[in-house]
Amino acid sequence: MAVTIADIQKLRHLTGAGMMDCKNALNETNGDIEAAIEIIRKKGQAVAAKRSDREAAEGCVLSDAKGDFAAIVALQCETDFVAKNEGFVALTKAILDAAIAARATSLEQVKALSINGRPVADLIVEEVGKTGEKMELGYYEYVEAPSTTFYNHFGNKLATIVGFNLPDVDMQVGRDVAMQVASMNPVAVSRETVPADIIAKELEIGREKAREEGKPEAILDRIAEGRLNKFFQESTLMEQEFVKDAKMTIRQYLAAQNKELVATAFKRVNLNED
Repeated sequence: MAVTIADIQKLRHLTGAGMMDCKNALNETNGDIEAAIEIIRKKGQAVAAKRSDREAAEGCVLSDAKGDFAAIVALQCETDFVAKNEGFVALTKAILDAAIAARATSLEQVKALSINGRPVADLIVEEVGKTGEKMELGYYEYVEAPSTTFYNHFGNKLATIVGFNLPDVDMQVGRDVAMQVASMNPVAVSRETVPADIIAKELEIGREKAREEGKPEAILDRIAEGRLNKFFQESTLMEQEFVKDAKMTIRQYLAAQNKELVATAFKRVNLNED
């Protein structure tokens, strides 16, 4: 059976594969579209297997929020060129939308999702076949709260999500806080939620610095506590200076909107070095 241009274009529309790949697959299957799709999918699997030892350090990071649920997805690849490809970004967005619709709570749940009846894993394999690069779902984070917001930084390498204790938080206020998380990279929402191991490490660093400065042993703990307090002010979201107005903290900025309003959780994914 002769393969027509219309058949090639149809297969290309269905798979996104290159024209020659579609033509070859159709020739191999004597024009059978479904069989040709399977060949292209298997080709993607073969490329993925060859690339399994490569590093997928680039990628696309996207976040979104719907009411009381927000999520971040990072689909990773080998080069920035592919990361910026329209089809790659669209696949990342489709996976994110599916994750939010399913209210997924783990990376494994996201990998098990289907989009328009097609498993996420198969869609990624197909994208591998188109680009020849290793790809993988590298990160998935989510937040559940009465109100949520998100921020995607230019270039799709950095994204954040934030949850608040009250519903219907003003969109700009939420975005400001999400941008704060992106810019200042806090370690926790508040000093009360800083992990114990980080506190212990900061106290030890404070003591050691004071010791190097020649301070008496009897006051090392007091000096370390003072430096820990400064760490809390610089590194916890609610106590950080607001990047848009250094005269107030994030806690004060939120209180100016509603005295009971506070951030309750945040997540941040960055493929670049901080």
